[in-house]
Parts: sequence; C-alpha cells; structure tokens
Amino acid sequence: MVKMGLQLKCTLENLTNLHPEADNFRWYLKVKCQSCGEVSPTFQYLTEEESSELKGTRSHANLVSKCKLCHRENSINILHETLKPYNSDDSESFKTIVVFDCRGYMPVECQFLAGWLAEGEESGTKFEVDLKELEWAEYDEKAKCSVGVYDLEHQFVKV
Repeated sequence: MVKMGLQLKCTLENLTNLHPEADNFRWYLKVKCQSCGEVSPTFQYLTEEESSELKGTRSHANLVSKCKLCHRENSINILHETLKPYNSDDSESFKTIVVFDCRGYMPVECQFLAGWLAEGEESGTKFEVDLKELEWAEYDEKAKCSVGVYDLEHQFVKV
C-alpha cells in the first residue's frame, strides 16, 4: 500500500477555498501498473460515492480494475479525511489537496474538468469553476473585481 498525494499549484486572483464540488466529484487519473509498468492510455475516473469489492477480500475501493497487459487486479481509494481546499495563502505553491491509497496502481497524471467551487476572497461569492482549460476567469459583481485561477499545475508525491 502506497499513499500518493495530489498536489495542486496555481495562482488565485481574488479567490480562496478552491475545492471539488461534492462527494460525487470525479477524479480523472491516468494510472501505471506497478507490476508491469503499463500506463493506461485513457483517463479513468474514481469517485467517493462509487466503490467495488476487491476479489478475495471484504474490502472495497473506489477504483478497481485489471491491468490490460498483465491482468493483475489493482485498486485506488480516495482518503476522504485528506481532502483540503486550495486557499489564497497557498497561491503559487504546491499543496496536497487529496491523498489516494494505491494498491498496484500509481497515478501518473490528473485531468482537471468541471465540478470545482471557489469563493470570492473579499465578497464570499460562490463560483462554479471549470478547470478544463487549466485556467478560469470571471467577474465578482459584489467585490467589483476580476477573479480567476491561472497557471494550474499538479504533481503526485508519496506521503
């Protein structure tokens, strides 16, 4: 069992509390099999609401699948208690926003899509954020200023 943290780094403009929308948020990952080294050609998603039983055990995981090359069953679990928002104080530095419990698979890439929320730093206005383009911009009517997420980067680290 290896625990891998997804770290986020971006520039927040007049925003704070950037986080996934809900428990049914889909994390899209490319994964690498630790047995044979095969990397999935497409992104696979996992969500806290969905889990599958692991063969031969009473355990469950959020993502369970067989490697296409070596046919080994591998799994990844989202550790709910590790979910953290990315705040204005974190801007322009890497911060772990979620940790995955990895058994046989290692995440190698993350695809950011819609389903993120953020708040105006001064106004508290709630914004739905789509990170598909790795940046997002809007105007905060209450605070009368532009808000945005720019220069989005990510990395995986062992924790």
